[in-house]
Amino acid sequence: MKSTTTFVIFTIFLFFLVSSAYPGAMRQRYPCKNLVLYFHDVIYNGQNADNATSAIVGAPQWGNLTILAEKFHFGNIAVFDDPITLDNNFHSPPVGRAQGMYFYDTKNTFTAWLGFSFVLNSAQHKGTINFIGADPIMVKSRDISVVGGTGDFFMHRGIATVMTDSYEGDVYFRLRVDIKFYECW
Repeated sequence: MKSTTTFVIFTIFLFFLVSSAYPGAMRQRYPCKNLVLYFHDVIYNGQNADNATSAIVGAPQWGNLTILAEKFHFGNIAVFDDPITLDNNFHSPPVGRAQGMYFYDTKNTFTAWLGFSFVLNSAQHKGTINFIGADPIMVKSRDISVVGGTGDFFMHRGIATVMTDSYEGDVYFRLRVDIKFYECW
């Protein structure tokens, strides 16, 4: 009987120890902060150097560095430094920059992998928000992970719902990014 009682007490102790070590099980399920921003990507095409905010830095053997490759742009790697605005107007005053990279990683549909940061420096927000994840471009609304941040967004984590708000061929696209933070410090 004594060993059974000891085992039960030890099991309860471990349950509380693990529960306090992983407080995520008791986390709130609603966002602690929400933010909607737009970023505008103008890819260099050999003729728009003055306006381009991104460039192809890697291409498959059959491609080149000024025009996205055929076959769903598979193998293209682009880096960007895009303006971020509070609305969908490209000419609105920027509140920061979206800086990072994306590469097209699927041969049979338009899909990219994203790794980038929003670097915000405005009266409302100062700091960075870091994103990473797959972007199935043909899906109207898709989610990528918010994996951290600095400044006003120190240690924030959550989900960013990305929607292609506008595009003009292979030269320009605008993304609406609805950021929901579920961990705010």
